[in-house]
Amino acid sequence: MKADIHPDYHVIKVVMTDGTEYETRSTWGAAGDVLNLDIDPRSHPAWTGGNQQLMDRGGRVSKFNKRFGGLGL
Repeated sequence: MKADIHPDYHVIKVVMTDGTEYETRSTWGAAGDVLNLDIDPRSHPAWTGGNQQLMDRGGRVSKFNKRFGGLGL
C-alpha cells in the first residue's frame, strides 16, 4: 500500500438545523472546524415523510395500465 495517500481524518463539530451539536470524525475541513447543516434528517421531507404524494398525475398510470395491463407474464 502506498504511504501518505489517505486524507487527514480528524474531529469536527456538526451543528444541525435545530441547533443540536455533536462531534464526529471526518475528512471535511480541518481539525476543530464547525459544519453547519442547511438540511438534516430532522427537517428534510425525504427523511420525515412530509408532503408525499401518490397521485396519478395526468392519468399516466391509468394510461399505462390500460395499454399494458393485459400482458400477463
